[in-house]
Amino acid sequence: MNLPPLPYAEWEPTKTTLHLWSQIVGKVRLRATPHLNQWWNAALHLTSRGFAAHGMVHDGIDFALEFDLIDHHLVGSTAAGRSAAFGLVDGLSVAAFYAKTTALLSDLGVPVHILAKPYGVPLETPFARDEEHRSYDRDAVRRWWEIARFTADTLTDFASGFAGKQSPVNLYWHSFDLAMGRFNGKLAPPKPEANLVEREAYRYDVISFGFWAGDANVPAPAYYTYTAPEPPTLTTQQLRPEQATWVPSGAGHLGVLPYDVVRATADPHATLLDFYTSGYEAGTRTAAWDVAALASRFPD
Repeated sequence: MNLPPLPYAEWEPTKTTLHLWSQIVGKVRLRATPHLNQWWNAALHLTSRGFAAHGMVHDGIDFALEFDLIDHHLVGSTAAGRSAAFGLVDGLSVAAFYAKTTALLSDLGVPVHILAKPYGVPLETPFARDEEHRSYDRDAVRRWWEIARFTADTLTDFASGFAGKQSPVNLYWHSFDLAMGRFNGKLAPPKPEANLVEREAYRYDVISFGFWAGDANVPAPAYYTYTAPEPPTLTTQQLRPEQATWVPSGAGHLGVLPYDVVRATADPHATLLDFYTSGYEAGTRTAAWDVAALASRFPD
């Protein structure tokens, strides 16, 4: 398998624009779906053509929005057979994307209203006024999507070994990372200082696995794992392969493996599976999870 390069500095303008576009669509899904535990209802999901917000209902109308990254359109559709779309092009500002998305929803008969400002990023300009972010490099987007599909396929294979509560492979638009979580069913100690989003996300013990495409703090694409609440001895555990390390993150740590390390191996799929497995082993060992009870026994 030949995975593509994704230098952060090269595609950062496009990444930021696509991230903010995804927040607009993600906020539509948040408004048009009932709450699910750990905010699963708010997440976007990869498709055979890009990524999408699906399963939405407004005034009795079922509808979906999809980023088509093959033909480069945002496509809206309803269960009644109506559809509308507009092109994703370089120069399309966040403000213009927001206006076009609002018009598209109206054309479909689902005029969903959102809190139209960024969330979870160091940007504060309301969507309707953001003319700064307007980059769209088709080739960079294609490469990101190829990596995201590879990651999702690997996470899906990884998921088959677990029989407990486990999230879908979610694309979280607040941080633009692909993630999957495993839970042992135990309530986590409350954190009074946490906000509503954090309290719901970390209500239960979780070991999480994912991929993000880089940010200002870590300007390179990387894979990650973490355990929450974090056991005191978590970082004493050895991750695999040897290039994986524990790095400080907020009040805890992330196990991090650079994407370029995975890309350079003879078998990226096996390398990434081994990294996620080592993160799970580190978390379950130090947090005393009942691994045998949570293991899949199919077929037995």
